[in-house]
Amino acid sequence: MSPRQTRSQTKAANVVNNPLLDIAGLTLSNPPIDPPVDGHGISKPPTTLSRAITGLKAKDHKLLLRKQAWLQQYSLEVPTQFAKHTAALDATLVFAQEEAGTAVCIAPNGMLLTCSHCVAENIDERNDLKHHWLLFKSGVAVKAACLAWDGKRDLALLRVVAHRESEDTELSHFPFVAISSVAPSLNSRLVCVGHPGSEDLEASQPGIKTNYDVLHVRTGRFRGCAEDQDPQDNSEIGALMHDCWTYWGYSGAPLLDMKTGKLIGLHSSWDDETCMRRGVPLEAILEFLEENKEHVPLIYEETKR
Repeated sequence: MSPRQTRSQTKAANVVNNPLLDIAGLTLSNPPIDPPVDGHGISKPPTTLSRAITGLKAKDHKLLLRKQAWLQQYSLEVPTQFAKHTAALDATLVFAQEEAGTAVCIAPNGMLLTCSHCVAENIDERNDLKHHWLLFKSGVAVKAACLAWDGKRDLALLRVVAHRESEDTELSHFPFVAISSVAPSLNSRLVCVGHPGSEDLEASQPGIKTNYDVLHVRTGRFRGCAEDQDPQDNSEIGALMHDCWTYWGYSGAPLLDMKTGKLIGLHSSWDDETCMRRGVPLEAILEFLEENKEHVPLIYEETKR
């Protein structure tokens, strides 16, 4: 078994910028959902998303707008068998930065679940004062703060603290996915939606682009959990095994049960010896939520039913 390979370990050179779309006049679109009320403590920045608002470096800000433009323009190909659960895909988010990962919303008030290494590679890099910009599948941009970080389980809980103000509607909730209370059966069918990186990190020279879409939906099967591994310890490599196609940037991508549309794990890594995809299992997610139930009391109660 090989340890998890991270972006920082693999990246050979700085990302070479692609020609950007004409983004001078881009603003945040009206979300296709009823957006969060002031009672949740979520602020509403002006409609135009400027660098003064995001606080991002110029390259990262342009990348955010480029990803947003793609999400606003294109739709995802959804497996026919998953058509009745497409709302679960709406809960997926991509980090604004290059190959920073994927996340999923697990509560209507904007609680986000992702892998800890998408937020910080280790405890020394963790900065609770740092905010993260992410984009929902619809293109709606949100700013989130980290509430809980667990490097051993490879899980992090974030909360949306700002979203763009709509001129036409008031947000009442974010799209979210329900968490399963029952582990998947061996070989049960899964759906994984994630954000593949734009640079080919396995190419012989740096700067080769993958030309992948911002979001991809892939199917596969649950292959069980590694017998010799503690499901609560995903620090080196995920204990969950699956065979959905993934790529760098998929870390934190939701693994959804094909039949129920519920969350059963997060993709986190891969074993380069067996090519088996790995992830954080449901057991670890439920324990993580129990330990942090002060942040997500309703979600915790739902998973205990």
